[in-house]
Amino acid sequence: MRKSKIQLAFNTSFADFLSVISYIPREEHIIIEAGTPLIKKEGIQVVGAIKRYWGGEVCADMKIIDGAYEEVEMAAQEGATSVTAMGTTTTQSLAIFVQACKQHKVTSIIDMMNNINPLKTIWTSRVIPDAVFIHRGRDEENAFGKIIQYKDIAKIKGKYDITLGAAGGIDKKEMQSAIFNNADIVVVNIVPPDKAWKGIVFNNEFKNTLDDFLKFVNG
Repeated sequence: MRKSKIQLAFNTSFADFLSVISYIPREEHIIIEAGTPLIKKEGIQVVGAIKRYWGGEVCADMKIIDGAYEEVEMAAQEGATSVTAMGTTTTQSLAIFVQACKQHKVTSIIDMMNNINPLKTIWTSRVIPDAVFIHRGRDEENAFGKIIQYKDIAKIKGKYDITLGAAGGIDKKEMQSAIFNNADIVVVNIVPPDKAWKGIVFNNEFKNTLDDFLKFVNG
């Protein structure tokens, strides 16, 4: 039976990660993500710092646009098990990105945020990554009509045997929808109490809320 994974994304600070990590069970279907804002704020070394506390999978959400080989190498050296690149970049960069990930033995993820036709991107670039994420951007989360395009999951799965993920404003209802629509990985933000993002808020109810989310991937 297919089993989805949950990717818990940290976007604020390493200190916030330290405040939360003891509440997260050490289970193989949980991935920890060093989000793009976190990496930009604290540097690529934050991936290594997270890895020292989390022995499982760690995603470096680099959203690579250019310089793919060097950026994959940096993330791999810090212990990342997966790295992201943007599907809106050039076919040359995507090809280098996927090859670099293979060389460094990390999972290649193409993030399709702001990409109108993800299937066409893969088809025309002739680059097949390990995974594709269908992604609604954070600034679009509360915009009317901006939904996660789950139809793209079915389109890509119909052509390629690769992992599909869903990201962008995932709450419990959206997570259920993502898994129903055959997402293999669902990205959920860990949200400080003072932020208005959707996800799991780090407050007194954090452990209970996390358990509610984990029920979807624990079957």
